[in-house]
Amino acid sequence: MSTRLTKKGIPMVDSQSLQLVFGAAGVHENISRYLSVSLNTKGYKSVTPSVLSFLSALECGENYGSDIARNLGVSRQMVAKTVKSLCQVGYLEQLDAAGKQKRIVFTELGERLMSDSRQLLAGLDVILHKAVGQSVLQENIATLHNIQNIVDELSAQ
Repeated sequence: MSTRLTKKGIPMVDSQSLQLVFGAAGVHENISRYLSVSLNTKGYKSVTPSVLSFLSALECGENYGSDIARNLGVSRQMVAKTVKSLCQVGYLEQLDAAGKQKRIVFTELGERLMSDSRQLLAGLDVILHKAVGQSVLQENIATLHNIQNIVDELSAQ
């Protein structure tokens, strides 16, 4: 295990976990960028990696701002602002619900956007299967799930 020192002489140990974090983040960023560019080419407006990340956190049915905020770890104000902009583009709509709450649902265009996203990901699966092999890809996915479960258990302690 190698150790590097900062300018102040503080040891910085190499970590495979850190490499895993950067590698997973890089894969996420690259796939998100690929999706947003491909969807923009298909005519979907204002689709960025952050928009896709937000939309992917929503249920296909009804959503509520407070639930979205809790799941994403952001403020309700940020959710309200994002939902408003996605309603203006036509991917979401807000419907009246009990009290002051609003139900947030996908429009038909929003459902098509999510469906086309899944189609693009399925196409990427084919490319990855050819490049690295289906079994290797499945093993990597299973390993990532195992690592996620181990870290979840550590966080719960």
